[in-house]
Amino acid sequence: MSDPFLAGDFFHIYSRTNGEELLFRNEENYNYFLKKYQDHCSGYFSTLSYCLLPNHFHFMIQVKEDTKPEAALGSFSNFLNSYAKSYNKLYDRHGGLFQRKFKRKRVGQESYLSQVIIYIHKNPQKHGIVKDFKSWKFSSFNALISQKPTNIERDFVLDWFGGLEEFKKVHELEQVLDLIEDLSLE
Repeated sequence: MSDPFLAGDFFHIYSRTNGEELLFRNEENYNYFLKKYQDHCSGYFSTLSYCLLPNHFHFMIQVKEDTKPEAALGSFSNFLNSYAKSYNKLYDRHGGLFQRKFKRKRVGQESYLSQVIIYIHKNPQKHGIVKDFKSWKFSSFNALISQKPTNIERDFVLDWFGGLEEFKKVHELEQVLDLIEDLSLE
């Protein structure tokens, strides 16, 4: 059984599609997925990082204060169901889009929080989708290093890493990706 969504706790949430099916077929799908996430989940979670890949996604979230575990769980399930229904209608497909239930791991150690955020951002490079993770458009990395308005908890994340320059620096370390590989997060 997965850990309940308790207020203040950090979670790595992820899921993938059934088989080799695509979760996102075009840029509009990616944007719509993020809009649905915002609509359903922003009242329950603060988002620290995310990465959307062609057949799976990752979010690092913190459960907001005064959030009831059942309501938070329901919001995330409703988000995924809503996206899947829209996707199925748009592409005239039937059946489940995602493998079983989404997965979530409570992040209890401070060092693990940093590692998971880096792991999430480097995921497109890890899977060979891009040569440099910084060029991937559907990740929170660039939102975190820019000054543009964002729904990501930029100040919290940058402070967590010791500022913008330190955040960028630790993302460049090659050994971090090797260490993260050993975590078996997927």
